[in-house]
Amino acid sequence: MKGFSIIIVTWNALEHLKNFLPSVTKTDYPNFEIIIADNASDDGSKEWIKSTYPEIKIASFDGNYGYCGGNNRAVPFAEKEILVFLNNDVKVNKNWLHGINKAFSDSNIAAAQPKIRSLEQHDHFEYAGAAGGYIDKYGFPFCRGRIFNEVEKDEGQYDDKTDLFWASGAALAIRKDVFIGQAGFDEDFEFHMEEIDLSWRLQNQGYRIAYAPESIVYHLGGGSLPMGSPRKVYYNFRNSLFMLWKNYSSVNLRKRFILRILLDIIAAWKALYEGKPKEWLAVAKAHIHFLLNVGKLSQNRKELQSKRVSHDEPETMMNISIIWKHFFRGVNRFNDLKK
Repeated sequence: MKGFSIIIVTWNALEHLKNFLPSVTKTDYPNFEIIIADNASDDGSKEWIKSTYPEIKIASFDGNYGYCGGNNRAVPFAEKEILVFLNNDVKVNKNWLHGINKAFSDSNIAAAQPKIRSLEQHDHFEYAGAAGGYIDKYGFPFCRGRIFNEVEKDEGQYDDKTDLFWASGAALAIRKDVFIGQAGFDEDFEFHMEEIDLSWRLQNQGYRIAYAPESIVYHLGGGSLPMGSPRKVYYNFRNSLFMLWKNYSSVNLRKRFILRILLDIIAAWKALYEGKPKEWLAVAKAHIHFLLNVGKLSQNRKELQSKRVSHDEPETMMNISIIWKHFFRGVNRFNDLKK
């Protein structure tokens, strides 16, 4: 029975804490602790936790460091061997840690995620993770149970244990020593896709990412980065470029990166044609900011590439174009992708 340090980042989200934290405190598992990583909230969050759950640790920070920075700064407070980064809008089943514990029985498993269902539709998967994450050969992410905005009903079709490309940051479990060895989340990402970047780094160094279907959590989602907002579009496109530049093998960086740029340009002009000028501007800003950071990213890439154990991409990267499959072939379900 491994020990788990559950880390929950929050910033002025007292109502979320009141609604979701009670389920976490009722976890039925013999070896866990809860740490609230507070990004300088001024809404009474810390006072409420101290009075309601005095056993919970509070890591208080002097500013809002976002998801990446808040989680990274909370790790020194953790005393257990497995970290669980849990969003503050997630409810859990009382036995949820048992399934995750089983996933770490293999020493080569560095990280894992539970099954993530929608809080608003309990019988459906949730957008941000579903039954585990994958990416296509051009770096576009999707999930077992969710392709772009098409979310499937959970009918047990993804209850098998399998390796993932990425584990969702909504409920991400990872060995503490491995996380520290990776220097945590890349704080240049700020929000969005940092868990995919971390998962890719891990796999390039020979680790595996597991799925724990017996463990079920329910995610509200859409709080910090609402669907369709220009801010989300910006982080989506910028962080995709950051991630690809850092982690692609040398061969695929040459072969695929330019094509990915072209696909982004098409997406931007499509948004403008559809009357969404703010999305067009968000994509443009994302590419400008990538170019401004390419020097630093290249230094990161040089260091990361020196740690690769293979010149190939991880086996969990799917050798397809998800854009072609979904928008041109009409594929909406993960299990139909290989047909």
